[in-house]
Amino acid sequence: MLKGISPLLSPELLKVLAEMGHGDELVIGDGNFPATTMGQRCVRCDGHGANELLDAILQLMPLDDFVDAPVTLMAVVPGSVPGGEPPIWAEFRKTVQKREPKAAIGFEERFAFYERSRKAFATVQTGEGALYACIILKKGVIRA
Repeated sequence: MLKGISPLLSPELLKVLAEMGHGDELVIGDGNFPATTMGQRCVRCDGHGANELLDAILQLMPLDDFVDAPVTLMAVVPGSVPGGEPPIWAEFRKTVQKREPKAAIGFEERFAFYERSRKAFATVQTGEGALYACIILKKGVIRA
């Protein structure tokens, strides 16, 4: 155990976050996301929700401020979600706003999201049951 670091962040995930460089991407996938086949590295975080891990990660990892949207969500396939927007997106927005108030959120079509995920530095497999609870974070720099 370490002081000031969320216990949600396993030693393996902390190592991945520390090894990432500016511009590297981290995917947080929901329980349905094919994380093991997508990324170069898969960190299992079964039993944890996507938004709680997003919050813990953003306490340590800066987002890229050289791109328009350092946070990307998988766009909804038309007709797959009643009301058009998954409820978890409101939670994601609130967490991003709290941790990185200037960061914009973009959207990527489902198969383009998968393709981008294959190139990510790592994928975090959560136990999240909400639909469309997949998110890509682009790492930034810590400024002096």
